[in-house]
Amino acid sequence: MAGRLTGSLVNKAAALAVWRHPLPRGVQGRCIGHTDLRVDPRKTKRLAHRIRRWARLQGAARVVVTSGLERAASVGRMLASWGWRHHVDARLNEMNFGHWDGLAWSLIGAQAVDAWCRDFAAHRPGGGESLADLMARCKAFLAEPPQAAVCIVGHAGWISCARWLEAGETALPSAAQWPASVRYGGLVLLRGGLPPRE
Repeated sequence: MAGRLTGSLVNKAAALAVWRHPLPRGVQGRCIGHTDLRVDPRKTKRLAHRIRRWARLQGAARVVVTSGLERAASVGRMLASWGWRHHVDARLNEMNFGHWDGLAWSLIGAQAVDAWCRDFAAHRPGGGESLADLMARCKAFLAEPPQAAVCIVGHAGWISCARWLEAGETALPSAAQWPASVRYGGLVLLRGGLPPRE
């Protein structure tokens, strides 16, 4: 049974621009959470350029916060090479799928996935994190992001959690309610930010 979320997010006036990392190599057909996959350097550079341009147009601080996983952190390192401040925050990491992580979905099997979907918020797929755990990490970050942080590079599951919280939902979602993933390299604005001028 889905639990409930308590408390509220602070610093609501500060908009956060959250990008999903670029498409990593070897992701097709696999369960990818904490599995650390690399990204084509050209895709990393392309997203870093987009973030830099967005920040310049919005007058945002040249600060980027990323997860510690390579597919996000590589974008932060690229921006750092151009003079940005880059912070790594483990609260931005993708969901940990335990022993499922890195496996082909076909090897995990429909029965195991169905068991997760039946108890979507509390089940720990592969013995890893539950969605409730990921939601708590996301909420903790949004309540107290690093000082001067505006630009974030993260992961689909984390971003979906942030969108759920941003919508003011108080109950944890079922599988049917879970938002569709933002595309690779896609931008989501949180806390009432201005629309992107790209």
